[in-house]
Amino acid sequence: MAGSSPGFEIERKFLVRGEPWRDASRALPLVQGYLSPSGAKATVRVRVGSSEAWLTVKGPVQGISRAEFEFKISRAEGQAMLTLCDRQVEKTRYLLRQGEHVWEIDVFEGANAGLVVAEIELSSEEETFERPKWLGAEVSFEKRYRNSALAKRPYSAWSESDLESFRDGSKMKATPTPIK
Repeated sequence: MAGSSPGFEIERKFLVRGEPWRDASRALPLVQGYLSPSGAKATVRVRVGSSEAWLTVKGPVQGISRAEFEFKISRAEGQAMLTLCDRQVEKTRYLLRQGEHVWEIDVFEGANAGLVVAEIELSSEEETFERPKWLGAEVSFEKRYRNSALAKRPYSAWSESDLESFRDGSKMKATPTPIK
């Protein structure tokens, strides 16, 4: 969950096909809420797990990079902050080591049920990585797949034509770097 370097995150995001990834080592139930208004320059998020919580500030996305500052807070503080959030996302995060990287596979719940997304954090935008067989289309540049966007307009509110065009890849943008 921490960025690739202090104060910075380089992340790629993909849809997930099938379930071979379910051999993941850990499952983390998470609820996250957004304290910043929609359209703000920075996104301020509180994330609460089963025993921990974090407050995160993320800057605007530039390509697949963005400023990120994450602070561990008490679970009680996180729960209290969630009561201030109008927009929330529920998910279970699975962690799976694949080659030299750890994939974070998010299985969304509630209004976003049915959506499964995998994220990988990289040390540079040019870094290559092993592409697991269960990895689907890349959605790194698709704003609708950001958790903050899913909190505002959940997956269940997407039209069938939107869903179909993203399933077949016709609205996907080019992959930014090669994959092994």
